[in-house]
Amino acid sequence: MMRSLILAAASAFALSACAPEAGESAASETAAQGSALETVLAADLRADDKARDAFRNPAETLAFFQVQPDHTVIEYAPGGGWYTRVLAPLVSAEGSYIAVGFPPEAGASIGEEFVARVREGGETFAARQSEALGIPAEQLPFHFGNAIPEELNGTVDRVLIFRMMHNLKRWGIDDSEITALKAALKPGGMLGVVQHRAKADATDEFADGNAGYLKQADLIAYFEGQGFELVDTSEVNANPNDTTDHPNGVWSLPPSFAGGDEGRKELAAIGESDRMTLLFKKPE
Repeated sequence: MMRSLILAAASAFALSACAPEAGESAASETAAQGSALETVLAADLRADDKARDAFRNPAETLAFFQVQPDHTVIEYAPGGGWYTRVLAPLVSAEGSYIAVGFPPEAGASIGEEFVARVREGGETFAARQSEALGIPAEQLPFHFGNAIPEELNGTVDRVLIFRMMHNLKRWGIDDSEITALKAALKPGGMLGVVQHRAKADATDEFADGNAGYLKQADLIAYFEGQGFELVDTSEVNANPNDTTDHPNGVWSLPPSFAGGDEGRKELAAIGESDRMTLLFKKPE
């Protein structure tokens, strides 16, 4: 079933090649991308994931990031695979999907068990996702950020980082990981970020990543300092109901509910965190 959905998505994208005029071709390409993404988002495989669509807005987010089915895409820190179940089926037929995770030792302060779990998760990623998605394991490669093969440098169209920059900041690996991801991008390739957003007037102490939130102006300045150009910002993942002042940081909110049942009803009513959505380009 999943394989047929992937082929249907690829066929929708292939139709764009038939348009005779440049303007018509661009419009057809956009329509094909939308059709392919709609097919993937509607898949039965995502039955349990769809409840989060209202907060994570995958169709609008990936459209903003200008992801096309023939792109080579890096998903950084795929975690539980929520976006993997969108991205891998979307691009694996005509493009390429690559997962990159943070080095296990980055989580040493959390404990040896966490480090071992991260390492095992990376080593078994391709096999697990292949079984779940029906995509050959060789089309679902995984690399740790400090071991991205040199042959990938300059070959990637999009790098996507979902709700992870706070960890890179608080673990002190932001510079090394972003440098490696930038090297993988083609000149003119783009990097998309979705990140829990602190209030603009939040203290630097609060917005250091340990509560899960970062300030938008600070993150833009950071990526510009890494040599990226800001392409655009979007409010597609904004949530004005998020006050950000939660006892367990961003993890108080769904889907984590770190505080257990305490205040759960009120937190559920807020929904997932307020998030910035940023698009950057590697200079050509």
